[in-house]
Amino acid sequence: MPDSSPLPDLLPEAPAAGGDDARWEALVARDPAPAGGPFLYAVTTQGVFCRPGCPSRPPLRRNVRFYADAATAEAAGFRACKRCDPKGERAAIHAAAIGAACALIEASEGIPSLAALAGRAGYARHHFLRLFKEITGVTPHSYAASVRARRLQASLAAGDRVAEAVAGAGYGSESRVYEAPGRVLGMTPGAARRGGAGETIRIATAVSALGPVMIGATDSGVCFIGFAEDFGTLEGDLRQRFPQARIEAAPEALAGTVRQVVGFLAEPRAALALPLDLRGTAFQRRVWEALQAIPFGQTRTYGEMAVAIGAPKAVRAVARACAQNHVSLAVPCHRVVGKDGDLTGYRWGVPRKRALLAQEKAAAKA
Repeated sequence: MPDSSPLPDLLPEAPAAGGDDARWEALVARDPAPAGGPFLYAVTTQGVFCRPGCPSRPPLRRNVRFYADAATAEAAGFRACKRCDPKGERAAIHAAAIGAACALIEASEGIPSLAALAGRAGYARHHFLRLFKEITGVTPHSYAASVRARRLQASLAAGDRVAEAVAGAGYGSESRVYEAPGRVLGMTPGAARRGGAGETIRIATAVSALGPVMIGATDSGVCFIGFAEDFGTLEGDLRQRFPQARIEAAPEALAGTVRQVVGFLAEPRAALALPLDLRGTAFQRRVWEALQAIPFGQTRTYGEMAVAIGAPKAVRAVARACAQNHVSLAVPCHRVVGKDGDLTGYRWGVPRKRALLAQEKAAAKA
């Protein structure tokens, strides 16, 4: 905290609140998302108010006052801490700077250097890199790579020739794309241009305890698990991603996989381990891998997931990556909840998410 000058003895105190003991525990634990809801605390001997996750040395309990928001704390005569930025003013400045950097990357034909981006933002390179990763969840280079991949995908979908699309996206040569097509597009540029034409996705269906189930798999592994809706809708979800792929029924080839999924939905006993064909951006795959690391029978908040992948400020991006997961259950996005424990949304319905979590919790205790 920047200032240790005490406030006058007559400084008014915050109104008494029944949850102050819980708030004090959250303060001591430096919990940035306390279960009882957000609050601020002020320190009478220093004249500042802070977030509960402030990295400064914990104050003495007798010197602490609790407030619901910044306006109330300021009305009582306290000023915002410069370390934890409880009003979010510094965070807004940082977000604007990183937003401008992202816009510059979007507008550039190539990949701007870290030095150029940091200089444009007015930060030292190491500080800019840290801020960029905190806010976006990826490095500037990874962000730029995603922009190029998006441009390439859009050009191919529009029917442009592969060579023209690759050059227009800023790759310079086709070899850079073909070196690792799965990392760039999840398939070769030719297959992307054809909407998945040339690829075969085998499917199998069944009826589970939570409704119809459909499995889709390529030679690399399972690329789709959907349930709870009618078979026509489930197949439509699959075709939306690969509109030109060949879809063929393969109930015998996928019988074992179907049994695992149906069995898991009926009575989950362990993590659903299947060979997977995961196709997404580098950031999405980081989130999906972190989802697979959530212990059976437990949940994590979106904020905790963001911290787990090293991008604590990328909570919304984590939520989007969870929503874009095409292999439900095997990549257990149902184990992620809101910071207050709310189940939030779920592609297959909140009631089914609640049922899955209740089954897993009970099985874990058995």
